[in-house]
Amino acid sequence: MQEQQVMERAEPVATVGAEGIPAEVGAAEVGAAEVASEPSAPSTTAGARRRQIAAGLRASLAAGMGLVPIGIAFGMVVVQSGLPWWLAPVLSGVVFTGSLELLLVGMILAAAPLATVALTTLLVNFRHVFYAISFPLSAVRSRLGRLYAMHALVDEAYAVTAASPRGWTGWSLLPLQLAFHTYWIGGGLAGVALAHLLPGPIEGLEFALCALFITLALDSCRSGRDVPQAVLGGLCIAGALVAVPEHALLVGMLAFLAALAVRHLVARRRSAGEEEARDA
Repeated sequence: MQEQQVMERAEPVATVGAEGIPAEVGAAEVGAAEVASEPSAPSTTAGARRRQIAAGLRASLAAGMGLVPIGIAFGMVVVQSGLPWWLAPVLSGVVFTGSLELLLVGMILAAAPLATVALTTLLVNFRHVFYAISFPLSAVRSRLGRLYAMHALVDEAYAVTAASPRGWTGWSLLPLQLAFHTYWIGGGLAGVALAHLLPGPIEGLEFALCALFITLALDSCRSGRDVPQAVLGGLCIAGALVAVPEHALLVGMLAFLAALAVRHLVARRRSAGEEEARDA
């Protein structure tokens, strides 16, 4: 009797199919359940994208705040040099390389030959070739996005991604670079406005970026590892100033590049000889 009661109580329980759907649920109800569950996937994707965009923008804040004052100095230099104000946002948008943009202002005023401008651009931005080796460009899926990521590959973007090399996606990397671009253009426009408000020019603004690189070089030399490179750079520019003062920057950079190449080859051969000696 007890077994029959148990069987009778178990009869109303619905059977379950292979996919976990009750057998008595009709096809219309299954279809309605599937339609109701479909919007959840896009909303989750949209939420993940918003989080990635916010993460990229947050990662840009620390380094980006350093771009603003240099951009202000650049905008003021453009106006105080007698160039049209719109040249500041145009150079910032098209060139987007702080050191080169300040050099271009001087070369435009001096009416430098196109070959000199091209060679200077190559030497100043040659480091970006090595940035691309470890930059997470593959995270960007779209072709247009990759083109912009290559254009906006500045020192700050590389430094941020090198410090945290994992977890980057196109939705976090492109907002990071776009934020840096915005900081730089906005700083330049602020500098243009400030230059028009001041009663007179401010001397030494063109030295702002050079002063920044000097500070970075001094911080690097404190460890003692980069002192030979600083000495090589000083000797190269000093020799160029004596030999060809009218093209001292270009000749000094070429001499420094050659000196670094020779130093690298010597160090490589020395390390190879030490390894052979240890093996012997």
